[in-house]
Amino acid sequence: MKDKIFNILRENTMLIVLVLVVLFFNFSTNGTMLLPSQFNALITQNAYVYVLATGMLMCMLTGGNIDLSVGSFVCFVGVVGAKMIVHGGLPTGVGMLLMLLIGVVYGAVLGYVIAYLNVPPWIATLAGFLALRGWGVALMNGASNVSPLPASFCDPFTGKVNDLLGGPVIGGVQYNMTSIVVGIIISVLVVLALFRGRATKIKKGYEADSLVAVIVKSVLICFVVMLFAYKFSLAGGIPYSLIWVAIIVLIYSFITSKTDIGRYFYTIGGNAEATRLSGIDTKRIMFLAYLNMAVLTVVAAFLTMSRFKAANSTAGTNYEMDAISACIVGGVSAYGGSGTIFGMIVGATLIGVINLGMSLMGIDANWQKVVKGVVLLGAVVFEILNNRKKATK
Repeated sequence: MKDKIFNILRENTMLIVLVLVVLFFNFSTNGTMLLPSQFNALITQNAYVYVLATGMLMCMLTGGNIDLSVGSFVCFVGVVGAKMIVHGGLPTGVGMLLMLLIGVVYGAVLGYVIAYLNVPPWIATLAGFLALRGWGVALMNGASNVSPLPASFCDPFTGKVNDLLGGPVIGGVQYNMTSIVVGIIISVLVVLALFRGRATKIKKGYEADSLVAVIVKSVLICFVVMLFAYKFSLAGGIPYSLIWVAIIVLIYSFITSKTDIGRYFYTIGGNAEATRLSGIDTKRIMFLAYLNMAVLTVVAAFLTMSRFKAANSTAGTNYEMDAISACIVGGVSAYGGSGTIFGMIVGATLIGVINLGMSLMGIDANWQKVVKGVVLLGAVVFEILNNRKKATK
């Protein structure tokens, strides 16, 4: 029994840490941290982290590889897109499609250089980190930003879901019942998925989590989902940015857990040579990882541009570090071969909570970087010690 409890705590360490960090900041800010407006801010201000971290996860699975150019590419593609729409007069839809096309071209070039020319990923993406930021700023011709972006561009990413069920007014507060109902539906689906997954593993003879572990995980996830649903109901509704994040996360969760190509990313990170000898085209998988990263970076640019209603020279600054940190803190191996979308979500949320909490406390931005650096190092040390303990059993 003691071993089961220990395993549950070890497997959900970062989730527990997230809860403790939220409680700490809520106490330190006299309850401000748990206000509905802060839940809304957590999502809208950090939506780009979830999107970029999803792509970074796929890169890291291939052997701890990363993309240092994502922040600079957000700046570059944002400036080009804004100029086409604001100055060039292109329809919003056409401008966005051209931005996605630029992402595909850049991702294909980067993927080819890394996968087929065997240029180390950190060197190839460092080149992009330097060149794309400079190119984007140069295109602005000394202007501080390119604005204003039209509502047709911003609204699909910055709006909120209207209440379709006519929520009640209690104590002078309007409740958005649509948010509550969506939260209940998601909670039910999560519980069914967890128990069905466990039953399937047992039926096939695979190693499965204990019943207690599944119940604890279900309770924790449902609590978090309903807490967000309740807070969003008080904040005016579910943000569109969360819907974009949810769609991307669900798609990649399915890819990594239910498809052959998703499993190839894990096997390459585990043993690239054995994967190649088994007949899998490892170069193609590496190419797809960076092509995929570039496309998701364009989506992150959409979210960033719509939030500020402009493209500017500082957009994307340190985005690559936030995405990498979210993955590492969320349990994605720095050496490749292991990591999950759920873990990445926990890591991205923890990074977002730290950013928001320290901002509310008025902590200097430089000290915020120190704290995030310590958290990142702690997550890596925890992974190493945890792997050593598993190896000794």
